Amino acid sequence: MNEDQDYNETPQSEASDKEKRNPNGGPGGSAAPRKEPESDEEDIGEAVINAAETSAKAAKNHKKTVDDVQNDKINELIQDLQRTRADFENFRRQTEVQKEQYGNAVKFATVKKILTLLDDIERAIAANPDTLGPLAKSFEKTTKELGLTKIPAEAGSAFNPDLHDAVMVEGDGEEEVIGETLRPGYYYDGVIIRPAMVKVQKQ
Repeated sequence: MNEDQDYNETPQSEASDKEKRNPNGGPGGSAAPRKEPESDEEDIGEAVINAAETSAKAAKNHKKTVDDVQNDKINELIQDLQRTRADFENFRRQTEVQKEQYGNAVKFATVKKILTLLDDIERAIAANPDTLGPLAKSFEKTTKELGLTKIPAEAGSAFNPDLHDAVMVEGDGEEEVIGETLRPGYYYDGVIIRPAMVKVQKQ
């Protein structure tokens, strides 16, 4: 009886040892399949989300960059337009000034030619006061209508080198006065077109 018990107990102990060595094992000692961890799927999902967020930020930054470039271009075009407009205004003003200056130059040249004729008429009136005297008022009116005004140069009045052209000086005094008017001077539209030619007397 003792020998049989020892024989039967030996396989059980061996089986127990195998179970201890393979706690997850089944019949025949084969290992059960291991379950894959879920952390890999979570990592993949998080990576996809991060990639999507990065792509969205990049697209937003790109749009902002394009808008900035367009705004800079618009501002540059506006500045160019403003400069062009300012240049045109300057050109227009310069053209108007030049046109006015040219017109004045033509008028002054024409009036200067008339002055010689006026001098002849005035000398004729002075030489023949009885015959041509009535024309004196008409002559004065005509010169004013032309925009001509005589420069004051009466005998005994103070000599002014800005208004009078002294062609002769007599006396040795300190005060200079007009002794005689040899040729009248004229303003044209308020501008001296010809100074009066006078003889100066120092007293």
